Amino acid sequence: MKHPLESLVTLAGILLMAFISVLLLPAPTPGLQLAQSLVQRFHLLDLNQLYTLIYCLWFLLLGCVEFFVLRFIWRRWLAV
Repeated sequence: MKHPLESLVTLAGILLMAFISVLLLPAPTPGLQLAQSLVQRFHLLDLNQLYTLIYCLWFLLLGCVEFFVLRFIWRRWLAV
């Protein structure tokens, strides 16, 4: 019998791996002119706020990619 929280624990583990990947893979940084235009366009206070948003989006993107890649590997080769 499967544990009722197994899917949540699996997702949490994958998100933890994504967090580690984010620390190892640096987030893309825009040039200074592009960053300043993005700050003005999105009405942000400063560049720190923009870089925080970029880091969060990078974390979510890597988390989604790792989730789907690991799910594909699990279903394709490891699941019985």
